[in-house]
Amino acid sequence: MTTVLIGKAAPAFTALSTFGEITLKQCVGRGVVLYFYPKDNTPGCTTETENFRDLHDQFLAQTCVVIGVSRDSLKSHENFSKKLELPFPLIADTDEVVCNTYGVIKLKQMYGKQVRGIERSTFLIDARGKLVQAWRGVKVPGHAQEVLQAASSLT
Repeated sequence: MTTVLIGKAAPAFTALSTFGEITLKQCVGRGVVLYFYPKDNTPGCTTETENFRDLHDQFLAQTCVVIGVSRDSLKSHENFSKKLELPFPLIADTDEVVCNTYGVIKLKQMYGKQVRGIERSTFLIDARGKLVQAWRGVKVPGHAQEVLQAASSLT
């Protein structure tokens, strides 16, 4: 696992998304909102993704791209993206490479059993590729708005 430190270069990645192959390097010159969520089509993840979608034009106005990441398959992401009419890519991190790079895989309790899963997390990266802010253990209500507010400091 790579160490993710505020003020340092965000860990690079190359991954398959609903927009084709995507790399962090492609985003240099723009801010990046990289958000990790547990699973497509679940209530909290749907709401979070809708919130980022609804604020997408405002993120673009801040010269920020939004990228969602989960362990779901590309097919699942394509269906989820189409259903929600998403204007931004979703990375299909089925092998957990990006998740492990950003340290978001955690042991969680589900129905009384410990399972490995994604801790809902968001990372804000500036136009030079430096990690500016990280939110871990995210609660969905108001989160996308909070990230937008932080993104406004990038410009």
